[in-house]
Amino acid sequence: MLATRRIEDFGLVSDMQTAALIGSDGTVEWACLPRFDSPAIFANLLGDEDNGFWRIGPSGDTSPVSTDRRYREDTLVLETRWVTGSGIVKVIDFMPPREDGAPQLVRIVEGMSGRVPMASRLRMRMDYGSVTPWVETWGDRTQAVAGPNGVWLDTTAPMYGKDLTTCSDFTVTEGERVTFTLTWHPSHLSPPPVPDAEEALKVTEEYWAAWVSQCIYDGPYREAVVRSLITLKALTYAPTGGIVAAPTTSLPEDLGGGRNWDYRFCWLRDAAITLSSLLRTGYRAEARDWAGWLVRAVAGDPEKLQIMYGIAGERQLPESELEWLAGYEDSRPVRIGNEAAGQLQLDVYGEVAETLHRARQAGLPASPADHLQIKLIHFLEQHWMEPDDGIWESRGPRRHHVHSKVMAWVAVDRTVKLIESGAVDGPLERWRTLRATIHRDVCERGFDADRNTFTQSYGSKELDAATLLIPQMGFLPPDDPRVIGTIEAIQRDLTTPDGFVLRYATAGDEVGTDGLSGDEGAFLACSFWLADNLAMIGRLDEARELFERLLGLRNDLGLLAEEWDSKRERQVGNFPQAFSHVGLLDAALTLARAFAAVGVAA
Repeated sequence: MLATRRIEDFGLVSDMQTAALIGSDGTVEWACLPRFDSPAIFANLLGDEDNGFWRIGPSGDTSPVSTDRRYREDTLVLETRWVTGSGIVKVIDFMPPREDGAPQLVRIVEGMSGRVPMASRLRMRMDYGSVTPWVETWGDRTQAVAGPNGVWLDTTAPMYGKDLTTCSDFTVTEGERVTFTLTWHPSHLSPPPVPDAEEALKVTEEYWAAWVSQCIYDGPYREAVVRSLITLKALTYAPTGGIVAAPTTSLPEDLGGGRNWDYRFCWLRDAAITLSSLLRTGYRAEARDWAGWLVRAVAGDPEKLQIMYGIAGERQLPESELEWLAGYEDSRPVRIGNEAAGQLQLDVYGEVAETLHRARQAGLPASPADHLQIKLIHFLEQHWMEPDDGIWESRGPRRHHVHSKVMAWVAVDRTVKLIESGAVDGPLERWRTLRATIHRDVCERGFDADRNTFTQSYGSKELDAATLLIPQMGFLPPDDPRVIGTIEAIQRDLTTPDGFVLRYATAGDEVGTDGLSGDEGAFLACSFWLADNLAMIGRLDEARELFERLLGLRNDLGLLAEEWDSKRERQVGNFPQAFSHVGLLDAALTLARAFAAVGVAA
């Protein structure tokens, strides 16, 4: 049976090294162990139950009257509650933050009233659902082994095997708690210690409370801002400081189509804008860690800067297809790896320079990243005038993308400021001239005067939502007629009937300028950019209305995927998506400033 659960039906738990997606019925359908980019042990999300799942909920004979779920306050501890005819029960799901320990997924079943029969069905499948492990049980411990992977299940509930599935049937009464802990461990090592699920819950709650307490934002929409911050932190790979774009692969941008990509890697762009938002809300340690990751990833030959790396800085991310997986709602192929790692995207130089600039503004001390920035601009100086693949990773011919040139200007501008500060040496006058040259080139060749809008590439008629970043980056002021004209052109010609923004026009069944066939949903980050721009040009009522409608697209846990399918009215793309939550954060901060400037209550 193909996956039919909507993408927004999932909740996220993470230990800042990997993550799991849990459906609203209590089924874990996706989890990669021990890292974000490891092969999945549960891959039902992209196939069927034979590819691995773990469901805990009222038994089949106990039909729930209602179900609801929430995160415990400002944490990543997920609670799912069922009201049944015989009582009320909840399952508490979380992953304890780890230092050097093994990854754990903890599930605590708690009876709240009455007597509720419960069932656990655990089907472990290694290597994205293609390998059935060898399973053995000793008392309260069950081990599954396949190759290098060892997975241990610890529980006091009675267990038995059936149909290559580890099962448990039990009943909980009011106040009773039954714990399950799944621990990954290298199969060649001695068994991991028996975990203490209750202590792990305490540690996890304390960790998130302490982390959220660092947030300095106290403006409008704070609940949405804090939930987005937690989500972004959940996508951080703690050992290195890298940040994944999403914890999933191949959730489709076009349901039933082939626009399915692996996002479990560190895009310089996504990580840079994520860190920029974290810095603006009080989080400096993450910026320091990411700067260290950046230097290590780029080390050796800065001229060979990639747009993305593995979470530990790996360069080789070969793309392949998993033919045994049917794909989410029959969306094939299922891909792992991402060949876009070899693309030329000139905008990443600007995102990196902007984030390092913000880090310095926030008071972070000088670091090797400052000198790396100088080396990167030496390379950009020789190559900014070349066509590239653009921010949207076009798989068609390279073009002179306007957004890429704008971000090249940003890279040079922020580096000029770095040299002016006296922190490093560099060819100041030459790069001031270069900055002016790029600016003039973009305004002359990337602007359509007849339509009063910037376009996707030099000489083209297509629009590109990425040009909404022009005022945010300081390339032109918000009140410049060319900025306002671009905003209005995108509102008129690049939005869905419900007012959300497309990245660019796609070609349906034909192959478009991006080298792909098919369509896609409205890109949520771009829609937040539009709200941000409307606030910047003083159209606060429009900005507020759009922003609040975008908030309404979040699922019941406050999570967003990459895109919104306006026809089917559902989320699409990898989930949850860092880019979307960064867009939410930035728009909220802009709205807060705009409200304060005019004395308007949020």
